[in-house]
Amino acid sequence: MAPHPSPFPGRLILASGSRGRRWLMEQAGYPFEVKPSNIDEPTEARLGSCRHYVGELAWLKAAAVAPTVDDGLVIAADTVGWHNGKVIGKPEDVDDARRIIRALGGTVHELWTGVCLWLRPGDWQLCWQERSLVRMKALSDAELDAYLKTDKWVGNSGAYAIELPTDPFLTVEEGTVSNVIGLPMESLAKALAWAAEIRKG
Repeated sequence: MAPHPSPFPGRLILASGSRGRRWLMEQAGYPFEVKPSNIDEPTEARLGSCRHYVGELAWLKAAAVAPTVDDGLVIAADTVGWHNGKVIGKPEDVDDARRIIRALGGTVHELWTGVCLWLRPGDWQLCWQERSLVRMKALSDAELDAYLKTDKWVGNSGAYAIELPTDPFLTVEEGTVSNVIGLPMESLAKALAWAAEIRKG
């Protein structure tokens, strides 16, 4: 299938190694390159705000990649869960994944994504944050053991990657599914059109 035209006419550089973000960009039909930022991510939210946390990290990721791009648009994002005033990041190991899923099971938690677009040259930046509410079913011991064996928790904030078209354990009660996957494609399309207008001058 031929790529769809992007709302932005130049190079798109995804500053992320996330499989979910790559999949979303591919599903949209946008041609893009991948340049992971590889920055260290803090485990606590400064100022006690998840919106601030993901917004700052997305900007830092974009800032790490932008100097390596002469001409194009860098797209950076950061996604984390937020529960009881704490960042729910990527599990360190299977025991940490078990702890996270037990904590989230039977509850509704927030899932935040921060996005930063960085236009080169010119260094125009557009950053925003989006929230989704996700309900996780309380898993039985057998369900949890079976899930952990799939390794779907590896490298994913909240120790999960939502399954499409329906997930047996997760329900998005507010916000978009693309935001939960890691890149809010509906608002990204609008932001790419903004970047195209800036490029035209």
